[in-house]
Amino acid sequence: MITHENPWQTLSSTAVYDNPWVTVKHEEVLKPNGEPGIYGLVHFKNRAIAIVPLDNDNYTWLVGQYRYPLKEYSWEIPMGGGPMSEEALDSAKRELKEETGIVADSWTDLGRIHTSNSVTDEEGFMFLAENLSFEEAEPEDTEILDLKKVLLQEAIAMIMRSEITDSLTIAALLKVARLKNI
Repeated sequence: MITHENPWQTLSSTAVYDNPWVTVKHEEVLKPNGEPGIYGLVHFKNRAIAIVPLDNDNYTWLVGQYRYPLKEYSWEIPMGGGPMSEEALDSAKRELKEETGIVADSWTDLGRIHTSNSVTDEEGFMFLAENLSFEEAEPEDTEILDLKKVLLQEAIAMIMRSEITDSLTIAALLKVARLKNI
């Protein structure tokens, strides 16, 4: 039987960790079967914003950086955090310019994604940026970034070889490839 009502009951919720970016909560719950249980929830205080810059020859730009939580290097599309008080598109324009120096005249909303919905409420918003011009990048002090210009087809091949593993990057690039019939 399909139901859209919440079968979980929250008995208590305690913030066990809090910083400017996330809150981690420990929750006592009644599970859908009525038995008591616990749940850990990571609440994000910003939206995840991801952008596929694409030029007229179907080249895109990947950002390479070391990701501390993974303890490994990661190739991704330009992305960052967008304050809840800011429109997602405005955040996307800022992040693209900051990380790559790219400014786009044409924007397409590719939709939203839940990045790991079994443990977090984080939402990601994806955009396609076209009609590109180039200025100076302005990375944050925590970012040591490498830029790589690749054909969209090569970025898709990198996904298929598991050289790109970031969920927002995978979803956005595959959506663009489908949109562009590539």
